[in-house]
Amino acid sequence: MDAVIVNEVGPRDGLQNQPRMLEPTDRARLVRALLAAGVRHVEVGAFVSPKAVPAMAGSDEVLRLVGEAPGAILTVLVPNLRGYEQALAAGARSVCMVAYGSEGMAQANVRMSRAEADAATAEILRRAATDGVRVTVAIAAAFACPYDGPTDPGRVEAMTGRLLELGADEVAVADTIAAAHPGQVRALTERLVRGCGAERLSCHFHDTRALGLANVYAALEAGIRKFDASIAGLGGCPFAPGASGNVATEDVVMLLEQMGYASGIELDKLMRAAELARELTGTAPGGRASAWIRQEVARRARAG
Repeated sequence: MDAVIVNEVGPRDGLQNQPRMLEPTDRARLVRALLAAGVRHVEVGAFVSPKAVPAMAGSDEVLRLVGEAPGAILTVLVPNLRGYEQALAAGARSVCMVAYGSEGMAQANVRMSRAEADAATAEILRRAATDGVRVTVAIAAAFACPYDGPTDPGRVEAMTGRLLELGADEVAVADTIAAAHPGQVRALTERLVRGCGAERLSCHFHDTRALGLANVYAALEAGIRKFDASIAGLGGCPFAPGASGNVATEDVVMLLEQMGYASGIELDKLMRAAELARELTGTAPGGRASAWIRQEVARRARAG
């Protein structure tokens, strides 16, 4: 049975744009619930300006409260060298940087040019190699940008190859504004797998146009074996107009189960984490398959 990794981004990407901002204690509760369900890759916070993203204030406290998580990779987002140094001081051993497929997205997100953002990423990759820190680089607006329009696939392929050569442990191709359809996803991911191999690639999809799961399926067929997802469908980028929630973790895990892939995640416990996300935020929409999953979990419990 093929294994597929689900990288949970709810406690970071999912919470950064919610009207109700959670205290570090509640964010840590959510992380622990996800770990209890068998999720082994979790984005737990971000070391960004609290003025720009106030929901991520106290990410150092979240790390402290979660504590040791044997066998798990707990990642934090860092936008620049200062954020990286703060993350390192807080004990983070895995960070995520963002590169940009478009100039407009770079300017909107970090007020840098693409070239400046690339230089910052290269510097952190050099530092991380010395510090023994794992680095994921996500390419935002890899399919299209809300400001600049469609993104050139050749640019994404060139960026991916360069980032891997610079030492990135993983490159995540992000459909930041849910602009891609399955045909585009399959074409780009097949191209990247041919050129770079699948081992250090992953995908990040939003569900704005109800194509999140279809895009996961297309990337699976192309050979991708790691996907970002957000518990209960939380999400939405504050710097990408119109972007709604990430594809829901429970939907992705259900799809993987149905197709015979192993994720190591227990659906019943994952649904408890989804209920906690809804309770804490008051806005989490839940996965599109939530009603069916709850029925299936109940059926399994009755069957013993």
